[in-house]
Amino acid sequence: MEDSHELDMERTDKRIWLMKCPVVVAKTWEKLAPSSSSYSSSDSLPNLAKVVLDVDLLRPDYSPEFTMQMVAAEYGNMPKCYALNMFKDFVPMEAFSETNLVYPAVEGNVDHKFDMKPHGENIEEYARLCRERTSKAMVKNRQIQVIDNDRGVHMRPMPGMLGLVSSNSKEKRKPPPVKQTEVKRTRRDRGELEAIMFKLFEGQPNWTLKQLVQETDQPAQFLKEILNELCVYNKRGSNQGTYELKPEYKKSAEDDAGGQ
Repeated sequence: MEDSHELDMERTDKRIWLMKCPVVVAKTWEKLAPSSSSYSSSDSLPNLAKVVLDVDLLRPDYSPEFTMQMVAAEYGNMPKCYALNMFKDFVPMEAFSETNLVYPAVEGNVDHKFDMKPHGENIEEYARLCRERTSKAMVKNRQIQVIDNDRGVHMRPMPGMLGLVSSNSKEKRKPPPVKQTEVKRTRRDRGELEAIMFKLFEGQPNWTLKQLVQETDQPAQFLKEILNELCVYNKRGSNQGTYELKPEYKKSAEDDAGGQ
């Protein structure tokens, strides 16, 4: 009989915050945070960042502003200050965790949801970091090896395949035409695709998802992930139904064009 573990509901009433953060921040936190296999409840978590709440008690109509400041020394050259934009309307959610992929538990009820973006004074630094990440992703490490005196050994068919491979090219049957709905697009490297997207938006400020799928030959769902990070979607106005670069990326693209 297999062992079974019930869901731990002890922290169901605990209020927690859900935050969407940039990729560079998430990867840094993954390196600094302890792994689930080595962490125990008695261990103290590393101090990664602090949240600052800005309020004005003399102005009742003033909306509180949240910012997050990175405090660890391991952040290097990445931006240290980020604005936390709070969502007022979101679907009720709960967070779950597993210890060693065995013991599931409810960690709390999502009380607030935030979108983490570089603070105004850090936009230029973050844009530079994104350009460096894109440039590194464009560098190819593939190597071409020339085989000398091979005499076709590596091109010979394997034993048992001689009857399956025809030597007459005329006898080869043409594959049936592939329907448009059955075309499977291969994902590019994320950094390479970001560079292509920046180039497209330099030439044209607004694009629909269908146009970008045709231009990049990438899966629509994968493109949406990139667009949600780099662009804003116009729900109304003259450019309704199109994407355009976020202000921080748009300014970065203009600076690059001006420096050329």
